Amino acid sequence: MRILITGGAGFIGSHVADRLLADGHQVVLLDALLPQAHGADPAEPVLGHELVRGDVRDADLLARLLRGVDAVCHHAAMVGHGLDPADAPDYATHNDLGTAVLLAGMHAAGVRRLVLAGSMVVYGEGRYHCPEHGPVRPGPRAATDLDAGRFEPRCPTCRGELVPGLVGEDAPIDPRSTYAATKAAQEFLAAAWARQTGGTAWSLRYHNVYGPRMPRDTPYAGVASIFRSALERGEPPRLLEDGRQRRDFVHVTDVAVANARALATDPPAGALTAVNVCSGEPHTVGDLARELAAASGGPEPVVVGGARPGDVRHVVADPSRAAELLGFRATTGFAAGMRRFSTDPLRAPAAGSNVRVR
Repeated sequence: MRILITGGAGFIGSHVADRLLADGHQVVLLDALLPQAHGADPAEPVLGHELVRGDVRDADLLARLLRGVDAVCHHAAMVGHGLDPADAPDYATHNDLGTAVLLAGMHAAGVRRLVLAGSMVVYGEGRYHCPEHGPVRPGPRAATDLDAGRFEPRCPTCRGELVPGLVGEDAPIDPRSTYAATKAAQEFLAAAWARQTGGTAWSLRYHNVYGPRMPRDTPYAGVASIFRSALERGEPPRLLEDGRQRRDFVHVTDVAVANARALATDPPAGALTAVNVCSGEPHTVGDLARELAAASGGPEPVVVGGARPGDVRHVVADPSRAAELLGFRATTGFAAGMRRFSTDPLRAPAAGSNVRVR
């Protein structure tokens, strides 16, 4: 197949490109190559690929690039929590307008296969069970609780302690940040496109992706990169809350395999099929910091407390649907992956950057 990868020079997109090329596909990469994400030498990770510098919102450029294309992997997006509501127009235009322009272009070009880079942020909090009331959906945590060091969500009925479980793709969508809202909107747009055109669409809901080529030294880079950068400066990783937030950390090479499987597999009947792309190994943020510190011989992490607005406590993924529908299971274990990541090359953004687009 000939495959267009939007955001193809970015962290995840470049690994997807490498995997698809190795599988014998033709790939063309579209990327805005903004210095906030790509630093001084943005072309280095994509040497050997056909790379077009441009914006996914450029309808005329897309019309040219989509000729002869069989499928699209859509990774172009502004990512991260954002600094404040002033970021909302940028998130909406990059993520949602960009997706709408892409889908319109695919319709005009007759391209009927889409793999969307989704995100676990659409869930909000993960799955919880109350011993008295069964499965529950806790609301946002109160600022007064966070300030007092009470980080665990409570049952909305009895205010009792909850037991976190595995969140499946059938969980209600409950985005709790601007970025999360735009990722949910991308799924709705893709589902509408698929219904209207008869196309096929997967949303691969990535959990916490890490690995080589992550941008570094930017608050939008992801917690693994932030901890790596601190250790390289000789500083301890700083843990918000109590460091016991549970996440699923998945290596970028496994994410690339999931993309390849989705491109080769027709989803079940329906407008859009979402699957968790995860390791199936839940670990705490503190586990992450300690593994990286041990692998690099750096200082032990320190707990600094506090919490970012919109952060959720636990999001632990159920990997079973991806295994059933795509035959996908991650193969990089947590400890081995962190040892590799402790020395993996990272990508430095341009000086003074405060946003990134992949």
